[in-house]
Amino acid sequence: TDLQAAVGCAQLEKFPSFVIRRRQNFDRLKQALADTTDQLILPVACEHSDPSWFGFLITCREADRREKLVPFLEQNGIQTRMLFAGNLTKHPCFDAMRKTKTGYRIVGDLENTDRIMRDTFWIGVYPGMTDAMLDDMADLIHQGLKI
Repeated sequence: TDLQAAVGCAQLEKFPSFVIRRRQNFDRLKQALADTTDQLILPVACEHSDPSWFGFLITCREADRREKLVPFLEQNGIQTRMLFAGNLTKHPCFDAMRKTKTGYRIVGDLENTDRIMRDTFWIGVYPGMTDAMLDDMADLIHQGLKI
């Protein structure tokens, strides 16, 4: 509709500032969590890229760490989301195909995709977040890693 188009055009005018702020938020979190790389795998941009980050992807190095960290963050007001990928053959839509072993093939043991499903989650870098919000989020991650 015309109204939706007007809203979309207004949002497009804000787009450059959204991209800048998402990158700043990502960089602030990455710097604040740099001392956690013994416990967490932090995201890295591909070479020759400058992404407008959707979120901040965290993979826990220790098995079962995510099961402690994510509830702690959620209980303290930090929203998280699971990665919507990983080993897709374990998603419910594959149930029928798994039984008949038709419709797809698997090459290798899918160890890394299983790990992503088990140990990875997102936190946000929404452009409306303040530096104080990001610092609080990083502090809570540090606290959560101690439990």
